Amino acid sequence: MKDHPSEESPRSVHPEIPLAERMRPGNLDHFVGQQHLLGEDRILRQLIERDRLPSSIFWGEPGSGKTTLARIIARCSGCELTEISAVSSGVRDVRKVIERAAMDKRIGRGTILFIDEIHRFNKAQQDALLHSVEDGTLTLIGATTENPSFEVIAPLLSRCRVFRFKPLSPDDIRTIIDRALNDDPYLVNVGMKLEDAACEALVNHSGGDARTALNALEIAVELGQSDGAASISTGLIERALTAKPGRYDKKGDYHYDVISAFIKSLRGSDPDAAVYWLARMIENGEDPLFIARRMVILASEDIGNSNPTALVLAQSCADAIKFIGMPEGQLILSQTALYLASSPKSNSSLTALLAAKEDIKNDPDLPVPLHLRNAVTGLMKAENYGKDYKYAHDHPGGVADQHHLPEELKDRIYYKPSDRGVEKTIGERLKVWWPKKKRGED
Repeated sequence: MKDHPSEESPRSVHPEIPLAERMRPGNLDHFVGQQHLLGEDRILRQLIERDRLPSSIFWGEPGSGKTTLARIIARCSGCELTEISAVSSGVRDVRKVIERAAMDKRIGRGTILFIDEIHRFNKAQQDALLHSVEDGTLTLIGATTENPSFEVIAPLLSRCRVFRFKPLSPDDIRTIIDRALNDDPYLVNVGMKLEDAACEALVNHSGGDARTALNALEIAVELGQSDGAASISTGLIERALTAKPGRYDKKGDYHYDVISAFIKSLRGSDPDAAVYWLARMIENGEDPLFIARRMVILASEDIGNSNPTALVLAQSCADAIKFIGMPEGQLILSQTALYLASSPKSNSSLTALLAAKEDIKNDPDLPVPLHLRNAVTGLMKAENYGKDYKYAHDHPGGVADQHHLPEELKDRIYYKPSDRGVEKTIGERLKVWWPKKKRGED
């Protein structure tokens, strides 16, 4: 078996086989990317070369080399490789592989089971793998684009080593493109050159996905042949790239990475970064109500009483999105995001709530003080319910000097207003009302 397309005869390569498949490297020396795992003296390379790879989870973006590396590992180890997809396979398929692997193990032959999109297996399907992975009947390599901490059951995850694959760098993509143009017999025979600007467009639009780059290159070549073009231009690349640029996935990790960047930009009072991440989400078709809901939460969690209007505007934004929809709704999202990012910040509402919940966790059943209880029956009055209660409106400023917490917590301070925005005024007011409480002071 040849290890690299350049070692094959032109007659052995059929154009109907996708370029991305034709260009899969056959050994580690020709593998591009993941140098943090496969560079000299790196852990994954050492495990492969010593034939000591344990059951593993390859976690990374599409087109980063997970499947290709699994095939290289099987070739290096001499193990039988069985590939299944979690989308179309079930427990019965897994059990057949395990039975065959057990038979092969008895004659001294190892088995690698590669499961693509393992995150799509449910708990029962993943449970079916546990024993065979545990006793070494087979070596599992599961590929996933999702965070395995959330998508792979804990017992299986504990039996596997997780390797994080990174998106391919622009230089990695250029290397792969150059190799295809120079080594693939079909492309060499066609002889079309890739213009520099077109190459950069292809690299920029691939999103670190080698498969996307190679598929687009192949389509561009076919379009160029139909047009009688002498070279591959930027226009041909743009026509070939029918999908949107980037690798945004509304259900994947990258989706959560972008919304995290957006929220942290709002919290960090950086309106320029906030509107950038907002635009990224809008351009990639993110649900506008999802964005609006997150801004409503932030308006309370991170701004709160330092600017109470923020929550009002955020809720109005959500209501307006429902009323007018997109694309006009993007203007409302932008206005709201810029306002929230530019508002003074306070998380006092959150910290006050968490502190109170901690006290409740430690002692959930502290009695309500008698003077705060309603005396709705004679017996309750006899038990001193409501006795000595001070009606706030009967006192100067509408504030009565009495405690409202359980006796054991009567001096506790939960709310510590910041010195920003409206909350600064609130803090000054509370100092006047409750001079004995050193609110916000050590």
